[in-house]
Amino acid sequence: MAGYEDFIHLKYKPKRDDLIASFKIKTPSWETRKRAAGAVAAESSVGTWSNVKAARYPGVQKVAAKVFEMKKDGWTKIAYPYNHFEAGNMSQILASIAGNVFGMKAVAGLRLEDIKWGKKMIKSFPGPHIGRDGIRKIFKVKKRPITLSVAKPKVGLTTKQHAKVGYEIWTGGLDLLKDDENLADQRFNPFRRRIKESLRMRSKAEKQTGEIKSYLANITGPTVEEMIKRAKFLAKEGNEFAMIDIVTIGWAAVRSVREACKDLGLAIHAHRAMHGAITRNPHHGISMTLMAEIARMQGVDTLHIGTANVGKLVGTEAEVLNIRDHVTLDKVKEDKKLHTLEEDWGGMKPLFPCTSGGLHPGLLEKVLNKIGSNVMIQMGGGCHGHPHGSHAGAKAVRQALDAYLDGVSADEYAKHHKELRQALEVWGHRCTK
Repeated sequence: MAGYEDFIHLKYKPKRDDLIASFKIKTPSWETRKRAAGAVAAESSVGTWSNVKAARYPGVQKVAAKVFEMKKDGWTKIAYPYNHFEAGNMSQILASIAGNVFGMKAVAGLRLEDIKWGKKMIKSFPGPHIGRDGIRKIFKVKKRPITLSVAKPKVGLTTKQHAKVGYEIWTGGLDLLKDDENLADQRFNPFRRRIKESLRMRSKAEKQTGEIKSYLANITGPTVEEMIKRAKFLAKEGNEFAMIDIVTIGWAAVRSVREACKDLGLAIHAHRAMHGAITRNPHHGISMTLMAEIARMQGVDTLHIGTANVGKLVGTEAEVLNIRDHVTLDKVKEDKKLHTLEEDWGGMKPLFPCTSGGLHPGLLEKVLNKIGSNVMIQMGGGCHGHPHGSHAGAKAVRQALDAYLDGVSADEYAKHHKELRQALEVWGHRCTK
């Protein structure tokens, strides 16, 4: 294997257990398409820029990647033998397929859109231990979306203020209070004190409403050991959920937290903060679809997927629905327009997708018509920005949801529900930016 072109095998038929990567490769003006594609395959598997004699060893060639499909528009498929990887080790897999290749001069841009993992590799990962159906059992809610809201402002509220917001949204009809991605263990609202006070208010809200309530408490911390300590504290205090920032803590940490939370009986809510730095550029980086698949394999139970271009976050309807399908279905077909690959998840539990980002009651019908109702709905500013505060905002969210489930328009329902009417007077049905 003396050169990058030696990794081109256009007649190769992938084996059943091969991992298949869907890349879009932008070739520099001074490079050939074949050499650029070969460079990606070589550098992400066994090759290097120089003529290494050991590369000819039979054992090395058996685990070498092979480019088996190249399109004129740059879309390329590369097959990786199963034995190239340590099964169940996501960090090692991504260090190969999505490692140094993104910084190579041989490509002017590189987008990893999807990986077909194959049943054998999928079985080496745990997947969600509670998953969507288990979360529905927690709340004893079979059909309607689960509702949640982040306390706003994100940071700066005292413990008492934060817990009071929780009480207001719980009694207003929402199921979950949620920490935001950057609330951890700051001095103005220490983690353990926040948990105790919020759960005290949770108990009060449950007695008042007769409904089950819970709290997505952010355990993201400086070390895995500290995050596990926080998870143990949540379980001791009687909470059902832990939340982690999956991108910033890293995939190995996600797996470690997942194993601890399984032992503790906690569901894991995954926040995708920082994903846009990796996923947003359609010509470089890794797609959110692939990030979501990895989250499912590593074992989180819920995940933010976007709003199908309804709210403030980027993500077309086709992209968001594609993400939803890859984290909830057991079998997914290849999407030739989006360049994502077929997959058989082999019975791995579906996680619960969460639609969030710039939503308000006037947008609920629009987003659910696109994504479907088997989701979690998160409204932050669209709840707490209500002119009469968080409690009224929560009531407006629940009223908009009740209208949708009853097949009544929000405008019609608002005639007899003042909180929804007041929300529509502020935001109407305008999409946020």
